[in-house]
Amino acid sequence: MMTQKLIVIGAGMASGRVLEHLLEAKADYDITLYNAEARGNYNRIMLSPVLSGEKTYEDIVTHDADWYETNGVTCHFGTHITGIDKVAKTVTSKNGTEHYDKLLIATGSAPFIIPVQGKDLSGVITYRDLDDTNAMIAASEKGGKAVVIGGGLLGLEAAAGLAERGMDVTVLHLMGHLMERQLDEAAGYLLRRDLEKRGITVKCHASTKAILGEDKVEGVLLEGDEVLEADIVVMAVGIRPETRLATGAHLTVARGVEVNAQMETSDPDILAVGECVELNGQLFGLVAPLYDQAKVVAKTLMGEPDVFTPKELSTKLKVTGCDLFSAGDFAEGEGREDIVFRDPARGVYRRLVLEDGCIIGAVMYGDTADSNWFFGLIRDKTDVSEMRETLIFGPAYQGGGASDPLLAVAALPRDAEICGCNGICKGQIEDAIAVGATDLGAIKAMTKASASCGTCTGLVEQVLAVTLGDAFVMPAAASICACTEMTHEDVRRMIKSQELKSMPAVWQACGWKTSCGCHVCRPALNFYLLADWPLDYTDDPQSRFINERKHANIQKDGTFSVVPRMWGGITTPDELRAIADAADKYMVPTVKVTGGQRIDLLGVKGEDLPAIWKDLNDAGMVSGHAYSKGLRTVKTCVGTDHCRFGTQDSTGLGIKLEKTLWGSWTPHKLKLGVSGCPRNCAEATCKDIGIICVDSGYQISIGGAAGMDVKETELLIQVATEDEAMEVIKAVTQSYRENAKYLDRIYKWMNKVGLDWIKDQIADLENRAALAARFEVSQSVFRNDPWAEHVTKAETYQPIANLTLEAAE
Repeated sequence: MMTQKLIVIGAGMASGRVLEHLLEAKADYDITLYNAEARGNYNRIMLSPVLSGEKTYEDIVTHDADWYETNGVTCHFGTHITGIDKVAKTVTSKNGTEHYDKLLIATGSAPFIIPVQGKDLSGVITYRDLDDTNAMIAASEKGGKAVVIGGGLLGLEAAAGLAERGMDVTVLHLMGHLMERQLDEAAGYLLRRDLEKRGITVKCHASTKAILGEDKVEGVLLEGDEVLEADIVVMAVGIRPETRLATGAHLTVARGVEVNAQMETSDPDILAVGECVELNGQLFGLVAPLYDQAKVVAKTLMGEPDVFTPKELSTKLKVTGCDLFSAGDFAEGEGREDIVFRDPARGVYRRLVLEDGCIIGAVMYGDTADSNWFFGLIRDKTDVSEMRETLIFGPAYQGGGASDPLLAVAALPRDAEICGCNGICKGQIEDAIAVGATDLGAIKAMTKASASCGTCTGLVEQVLAVTLGDAFVMPAAASICACTEMTHEDVRRMIKSQELKSMPAVWQACGWKTSCGCHVCRPALNFYLLADWPLDYTDDPQSRFINERKHANIQKDGTFSVVPRMWGGITTPDELRAIADAADKYMVPTVKVTGGQRIDLLGVKGEDLPAIWKDLNDAGMVSGHAYSKGLRTVKTCVGTDHCRFGTQDSTGLGIKLEKTLWGSWTPHKLKLGVSGCPRNCAEATCKDIGIICVDSGYQISIGGAAGMDVKETELLIQVATEDEAMEVIKAVTQSYRENAKYLDRIYKWMNKVGLDWIKDQIADLENRAALAARFEVSQSVFRNDPWAEHVTKAETYQPIANLTLEAAE
């Protein structure tokens, strides 16, 4: 049989999976792919980490150019198909007309734009693809206010990412609680509370009347005439199938492109897959059914009959670090009863809806570990009457046992779904293990379980542990880099135990595979040697990330961000004049107040850096180290100087701390906050180290975070005097320096060693004093103002053209 020509319109996740199935089966097709986006298949589920800065586009690419070339797929990226002629069997684009034997429409969905005045203004952005994501990232670099219209999953992810990038974000939601399709009111409340803790304003029952502005967005007008200032507006109110090509080709179209169970449209030579599809009145938006459709499409194209049957779906989502699960029908109704579990302290909520002895719906927030088991009970319509009393506590409690994740996994039936994205059940993973897949990588390669969003990775590893028993070894810690098989912890133990005091000594003693390290390991080794041997080791500037080498944050256009230090957030008219003069003199396009109570000069040319540093130095200002793995800021409130609630001099303590800690190198950035009373205006309870002033002294807590991971600090110790507080903070900072893995924030280090271990280090007065003394020794050697150093030693300043970007953050 002659090779047939298959044309695919759309390079999304669904069509990408079709191509994988066809290529794996060596199907006899000459494949041409058209995509309106100027790129191939990438994991759209992971756009939110790209928006927040946690990942890059390169991290989420599924099929790169090499993949298409290796597999013989002809690609036309950035090319719109403008028409389909189903009689002539051709498609038309700017490149001309091309014939097909089979055509696959995978045009996905288009964002819904609410038809209000101002919807076409510059600054109104949708959130569907990488271009939208890049537009939001570019907008966020100017700071300001963002209004997100829509409190569903995409809207909340957009809000979290923009907040993470420093914007003041407000979410508008028409309904009474967030994500009302997936969550009941109680779970929606918990989600809203957690978002508000992160500084995101949420307005429910909020209807947009108009978007305000002349040429670009300036605000949003709500029904009721409330006006919200806005520099950008993100539309995330829903999606609808992209059917224009199908409609133009006179295919049968309702809400989506109508298909049969073999994924054929009204023309049997044209198939459709993904979010553009409608089957028996049902649309599909989650990735799991799209992947099921892809299998059927591939079978149909190969002449092997198969049927796409929509399954009951669960929703297991991770919205901005909050675990959510919902399945079935959780609405109230006659004859239904609820079982509800609440743990306010942990933010955990579970609700089961029962009818006729079966679970018909479930909602969980904060702890979704047992969600697969509950989903199996819903799907199989299992009678749960016998386990009614302990049902809410999950599978490990059926029979009176204590909670154990492995017991829960062992109790799952073979058809229990483990990977929702790819529709992989426990039995498929067990079968893969039986034929030799004994680690996570092999399971991914053989079944694709945990290969999409990754939220089921822990569950897959638990199936491995249950199935293999003692033969399964949990993955070892990753090596420091490709130069060695040793972990960060291994290398640091060697540095200390063998008194290795130079990089060549480490490379030799640890058997490095390369002679001089790489851009991954050199910054880590430089820090470990600096922290452990401050009197013997000389800092190596070329083993630092580019921002630390340049003493400024490089921006996407190659310019830099310069942040002078303001001790404890306190400034003077002279300093403000110096900043204003510098901004005028060097034509700085953006001047922004940061969240750390400082002023950021954004858009400084690389060649102007020494001069602007000198001008700021002459005004008595030093580097704010906004680029460093070290102390960034000590945020303060006004304390007893001005506030009627202040109990201690929080501003004074903050300034002392910043002047003591500034210039110190640490495993990752270090942020402190000092609040003058428990009202916590300096937000000390989400910093790496936080101090709350009380009448009896100072409560010192550690381990906070306010990024992708949101953590409240945990109390380390309470002391009575300011001198004790200073010693404790120097000591805990030094312990962090001496023991943490490079690029671990304090909360990650604390999770590894345990808060009790750190408390023991600090409670031992002799050990505390020794740690503080070692910190002071290190500061005496390494603390300097790099701006002043480069101004006085101009020959040490390197133009950007002479620096490579391989170690850029």
